[in-house]
Amino acid sequence: MPKKRHQNKYSKPQSTPPALLSSTAARRNDSHHDAADDASRGRGVNELLASLRRTGLSDNGHQVADVVRPTVPPAIRQILQIPETPPPRPRRPARVARGGARLPAGPAPPRSWLSGSERAGDALRRSAAEYGAAGGYEQRPLPGAKLPDRGSLTDMVLRRLVLDWEWQKEYCRYYLYELPTHLRIALAVYLVTYTREGVSLRDLQAILLPPPDVLEYQEDPSLAPSVVNESFHYLDLSGSVGRSIKLRELSDFLFPPQPKSTIDPQESWEDAFEEHSTDIPRPLLPNLTHLSLALSPTSSSSPNITNKTTTTTPVVSWRHLLALATHLPGLTHLSLAFWPEPCLTPNARLATVVAPPQAGGGRGAISYGGTGPYSHSLDDDWAEQVLVLRRLSKRLYGLEYLDLTGCGEWFPALWAATASSSGGGDGGEGEEAGEGDDAVIVDWNGAWGKIETLIMYPGYRLREDATTGEAARYWEYVDWARRVERHVRAQRAGKGRFVTVETSKRSGEIRV
Repeated sequence: MPKKRHQNKYSKPQSTPPALLSSTAARRNDSHHDAADDASRGRGVNELLASLRRTGLSDNGHQVADVVRPTVPPAIRQILQIPETPPPRPRRPARVARGGARLPAGPAPPRSWLSGSERAGDALRRSAAEYGAAGGYEQRPLPGAKLPDRGSLTDMVLRRLVLDWEWQKEYCRYYLYELPTHLRIALAVYLVTYTREGVSLRDLQAILLPPPDVLEYQEDPSLAPSVVNESFHYLDLSGSVGRSIKLRELSDFLFPPQPKSTIDPQESWEDAFEEHSTDIPRPLLPNLTHLSLALSPTSSSSPNITNKTTTTTPVVSWRHLLALATHLPGLTHLSLAFWPEPCLTPNARLATVVAPPQAGGGRGAISYGGTGPYSHSLDDDWAEQVLVLRRLSKRLYGLEYLDLTGCGEWFPALWAATASSSGGGDGGEGEEAGEGDDAVIVDWNGAWGKIETLIMYPGYRLREDATTGEAARYWEYVDWARRVERHVRAQRAGKGRFVTVETSKRSGEIRV
């Protein structure tokens, strides 16, 4: 009978480690790996299972501790002597904001993100304080601008753009002109608010004019500046006039002068017109209705809070303002905050002229300008101021809102009366003489009959440690503003628009 072959169910462990556990196997090159694969194909199934079993036994000490294990009841766990299941990891505490609101799910933002925004916010606040909005001064923005909400994405982008404006102005020169009008208006406001220099002429050119090296803007009439800027109605230059931009430069920029052309004499004026027809330059902002020309509080004639003095250095010219006003008949909102008193010859206040000898006696010295050093304090003479304001009112006859914050030194000129025979001192225009009135005053019923709101704050906050004289001067400005309100209402006599004067209130005062 043939012998029965008996196959062992369990193989005897080898005395030498298998090839899979050998450290030298990991160092073999590709040829050795191929040879090992060929050797493993010749081995049986039992040998392969045995080698895998030995490999699993050797790796028991390196099991992962986070493997999910099934739980059993405590009684069975004690009988089987199974160790207790480790407790789960504690949950992270919920992130809560300062106000108690729960923050959205997810990890906290990196510190670099937060530190960058804090530095940007500090720089903006520091620049705003240097501008003069803080530090004891009160200056209100001109209404009518649609600015983005505080903390919105547009607000943050504009703030960042203003911080790097000198670089962004050159890098984005081909895109600023194509921005929507409301964003360009907001950009100009942010430049005024958060920069020390304010808005310069180059800044206005970057915002309102196309790049000069792009021929498409020059050839297409629909992309002309006067067409693209038709809806640009708000221009804020607070703190910039007299510092980074001059009124004469602003007037020439917004209203380009007509170029001089040399036309040869022709036999017929029709032929001359056809051959030499020149386009009249259109204004850059044809529909401008809101304009802020407020001066910086630190460089105007308003009282200085820090040094307790009054700065009288003129940084603007009323002559240039009158010339600019001739191009703005449609202006409805104007801010002249912290402007000096109306005067056509501010540098000749202390200058005198020796009059020729008269029949009755010797020579006499008279003031060179329209206002002398003691015209207001001793003589109560506001003749020049009244005449300048009347000329301004005839040019800006559409005003509805006028901001005169910080102009308390010349509030009396708004109700003062002067003789009609007084000269204006402006080259003999003769606008006021010969009207037939006994006295000349600011016309609140005619040229400025549309004004409904007058902003007449003193321009600074009254300090707690202010002296008696400072407090008396502060409340004197407030009383003058109330007097202007009564004067305007009496002049209109209930026939014109109702006027409201906004100024500081005394403690416990209730205004109806």
